Amino acid sequence: MQHQIAGAGTLSLAMALPLAAQASSQLAIDMGCYSCHGAALRDEAPRFERLSSRLAKYKGDPAAQQKFVDKFRAGEMFGHIDAHERLSPESAKALVRWLADAAK
Repeated sequence: MQHQIAGAGTLSLAMALPLAAQASSQLAIDMGCYSCHGAALRDEAPRFERLSSRLAKYKGDPAAQQKFVDKFRAGEMFGHIDAHERLSPESAKALVRWLADAAK
């Protein structure tokens, strides 16, 4: 996808957005999410499909997504999980948006 940005010529959308805004499986790979939520599940960690199903109710609702992110990063939802709490607010927000959008 190409977009015209004033004075900058044509840039791909991927280049125009900050990395964390490009919610995708690559971000989940980069953040280590597949270590617990991938093919080999760790403890009781759900697969991405299950997470996506649970977060579908937040699709298109940035305020609800942000509320989830805040609780998620604070350890209020699943107990204190270091990997969750170490996520930057931007990365956590992008991952929640990606999951709410059916992890596509």
